[in-house]
Amino acid sequence: QVLLVESGGGLVQPGGSLRLSCAASRITFSIYTMGWYRQAPGKERELVAIITGPGDSTMYADSVKGRFTISRDNARNTVYLQMNRLKPEDTAVYYCNKVPVGTWRDYWGQGTQVTVSS
Repeated sequence: QVLLVESGGGLVQPGGSLRLSCAASRITFSIYTMGWYRQAPGKERELVAIITGPGDSTMYADSVKGRFTISRDNARNTVYLQMNRLKPEDTAVYYCNKVPVGTWRDYWGQGTQVTVSS
C-alpha cells in the first residue's frame, strides 16, 4: 500500500509564501507523474499542479500559474509545492497523489491545511 504524507501548511498573510512537502513510501516513486490537489470548504477537490516522473515537465491550473512551483526529489521520494503571492482563495487542504489518481484513490493522505488570511 502506498503511503503519502503531506506537511508544511499553516496560516499565512495574503502575499506570503509557504512550501509544502509530500513524502511517498512503498513505491518506485520516480516512475509516477505526481500532482498537488486542493479542496476548499464546500468545493470539489481540484488538481493545481502536475510534474512528470523525471521532473522534466510541469503544468499548472490557471488559478495558480506564475505563483506556484511544483518540484520533486526522486532520491528522497518527495514532491514539493512552493507557493508564493498567496491569496485568500488559496485557502484549502492540500494533498498530493498520482496523476491521474486511478488505482491510488484509496491512498489519499491526511493533507495539510493552508489558510491565507490577514
